[in-house]
Amino acid sequence: MAAKQLVNLSKNLRELRLHLCQKSPSSQGARDFVENHYVSVKSSNPNFPILIRECSQVEPKIYARYGKGVEKSVTVSNKSADEVISIIQQLKSS
Repeated sequence: MAAKQLVNLSKNLRELRLHLCQKSPSSQGARDFVENHYVSVKSSNPNFPILIRECSQVEPKIYARYGKGVEKSVTVSNKSADEVISIIQQLKSS
């Protein structure tokens, strides 16, 4: 499972936020990630803040906060759950 690769998120990251819409087709991959992988990722990183924010008609994005207030965001519109995991891995290593 690809989510098992998301161990030790706290090395470079300080916080991960996922913004998604509850109904829009463009957020389907983000919703699938939350439904199928969130528990295992959170279990591997119990003290790491992973925030899920749902809002109608919002563009699905992942926000990564690093030290000294640096933030990066990546749009995950029309991405699959595996692509969302891949994006998180890229943000983790940035």
